[in-house]
Amino acid sequence: MTIKQKHHAAFDIAGTAYSYIAMGLLVCVFAFILIVTLRYGWGVLSIRFLITEPNSSALDAASGGILTPIIGTFILTIIGTVIAFPFALATAIYLCFYAKKSLFRTFVKSAVDILSGVPTVVIALFALVIFTLPQMGFLSVMIEGVEGTSRAYGRSFLVAGITMAIMILPFVIKSMEESLKAVPTSYIDASLALGATKWRTIYKVVLNAARDGLVTGIILGMGRIIGDTAIVWLTLGGSIRMTGSQPWFSPENWVSTLRNSGSTLTTYIYYASPVGEGNQFDVAFGASLVLIAIIILLNAIAALIGKVGAKNNGQ
Repeated sequence: MTIKQKHHAAFDIAGTAYSYIAMGLLVCVFAFILIVTLRYGWGVLSIRFLITEPNSSALDAASGGILTPIIGTFILTIIGTVIAFPFALATAIYLCFYAKKSLFRTFVKSAVDILSGVPTVVIALFALVIFTLPQMGFLSVMIEGVEGTSRAYGRSFLVAGITMAIMILPFVIKSMEESLKAVPTSYIDASLALGATKWRTIYKVVLNAARDGLVTGIILGMGRIIGDTAIVWLTLGGSIRMTGSQPWFSPENWVSTLRNSGSTLTTYIYYASPVGEGNQFDVAFGASLVLIAIIILLNAIAALIGKVGAKNNGQ
């Protein structure tokens, strides 16, 4: 073995060792977080904890359950996902099939990249500036400002959902763009050769072939919404209960619920933790365990969709 070959072999061994060490550290960190969360939170978990609403204050000895934070988490996730999906898909299609190499295309891609790096608290502050304008009162409720002027409250499920859509948009766009690029060009060429228009080819062939990747991108975006705190705190409000018309689950009160503030699992965890009002480790870790379970479930679904898609494509 020559000196050059020995160097290559040593480099390969070092690279392999580094990969295993990095993987081991990552697994250890995740395992440590999960073990600590299970240790403190498992004893709190019960059917009652999951199906009862929180008390009005986390200062109470028995702070109630996490029903409305769970419902609030899903409401926010659905609103953000439904709003982000069509914009993300349209932008990804434009970048893949319609945008030519031009200054405008470069601007769009740069805007997506920059938006993905903007801190969520900055996006939330931007949303507060926009959604507290009187013209945006239909998304929340109107309140009296200084000198008798009225302004929008700017904190509601609708406002937070729109802000979440803005936050996940660049990540979903990139994921969808990669999924569309992964479609074999032979599929597209065959469709065009049969006389199909470009748009019909995209609609019937490309989107169908990239379906699993598109769904995976949406699911990963949902995970980002579920785990966010800054946007929830600034645009959904500081209440741990639904503040709209009661009972919030009645169909006639749904619009009021969406236009008023509430909570998610992340805000509930904050309130129950020592830095919030509650100083209740067990309750905070119990809610954290539910949150981790939801995120793990979403990632498992995304992985399953990817495997099923690869199997269907014969990979």
